[in-house]
Amino acid sequence: MISSAPILVRVSSPSRCKEDSLTATVIICTRNRPAQLQKCLEAVARLTPPPDQVLVIDNSEGNSEIASLAQEFSARYVVEPVKGLSRARNRGLAECDTEIAAYLDDDAIPAPDWLGILMAPFADKGIAASAGKVVTPESRLDAVRNEAPRTLNNKNPLWFEIATFGGMGLGSNMALRRSACIGRMLFDERLGRGAPFQIGEESYAFAQLLSRGYTAVYLPGAVVSHPPLRRDPVDLEARNSFAYWLLLFSSFPTQRMNLLRFIVRRLRRKPLTWDREPREAGEIVTSGWRVLLKAGIQGLWLFLRTRRPKSAGGYRN
Repeated sequence: MISSAPILVRVSSPSRCKEDSLTATVIICTRNRPAQLQKCLEAVARLTPPPDQVLVIDNSEGNSEIASLAQEFSARYVVEPVKGLSRARNRGLAECDTEIAAYLDDDAIPAPDWLGILMAPFADKGIAASAGKVVTPESRLDAVRNEAPRTLNNKNPLWFEIATFGGMGLGSNMALRRSACIGRMLFDERLGRGAPFQIGEESYAFAQLLSRGYTAVYLPGAVVSHPPLRRDPVDLEARNSFAYWLLLFSSFPTQRMNLLRFIVRRLRRKPLTWDREPREAGEIVTSGWRVLLKAGIQGLWLFLRTRRPKSAGGYRN
C-alpha cells in the first residue's frame, strides 16, 4: 500500500563538498512527458557552473522512458507515485543531500548562467529562497535582465501578500536552502497541479520561510524559458482561489487581518502597489459577483473536505 503521509525533509550530509562554494541539486519534477524532460535535461547539462547533482522526480507509478533519460544524463531517478506537484517537490527536497535545492519544471529551459545567478544570494545565511524570471520562448532576454532584483523579509509590512500572491516568482524557477526546510513540510500537498487546490504551492512555501524570519530574493537575471500556461476556466480559478485564501487564513493566524484587507482591496479591484508575475499562484478572480458567490461556496466545501491534521511523520528511504 502506498502511504499518503506528508513528506518531511531528512537530514544527511552532502555527497560532494566544495570548499569555495555551496553545493546544489537541480530537481526536475515530471509526469509522463519524456519529450519535454529531454529538452530540459539537455539545457541543464549546459549549465555553467554545473550542479553537483541532478534529481528527476517521476510523479507516476514509474516510467521506463523517463528512467532511461535520467540515466543518460547521469541524473538520479526517484519515483513518487502519489500524484501532486507539491508531493513531488517535497519528495525532491527529502531526497536532496546538497545545501541548495533548485527547482525546474520538466518543460522549462534554463539559461546557461541560470544556476549561478540563482545561487549567488545564498552566501548570506539569512537567505532561504531565491526565484528567477519565467519567460516565454519569444521573450527578449536583454529586456528581462534589465529588471531590478528585489528582496523580501517579514520586516516589510506587505510581506505576506507579496509572498502569497505571486510577488516573489514561480516554482518553475526557484531555489531553497535545505537547512531552512529540515523537519518541515514546506509544500502543502493540497496545493499545486494534481492536488485539490491546483495553485499556490510555491507562494505558500515562500510565506512559510519568511514567517520564520528568513529572507527571499527575486532575481530577474536568472532566466528560465517556459511555454505559456493553459489557463483554467474562470470559475475553476475562482474556486481554487477561495480555497487557497481559506488555507492561508487557517495556516497564518497572525496574518488574518492583513489577508482580509488584501482580499477586500482585490475584490474592489484596487491596483497592486508591488510587482508580480503575470501567472502568479492564488490569483484573485474579479469577474462578477455571481461567479464569486458560487466560487466562494465551492471553495469553502473544497477546503473543508480536504482539511487534515498536521502529521508528525516523515519520509524514510
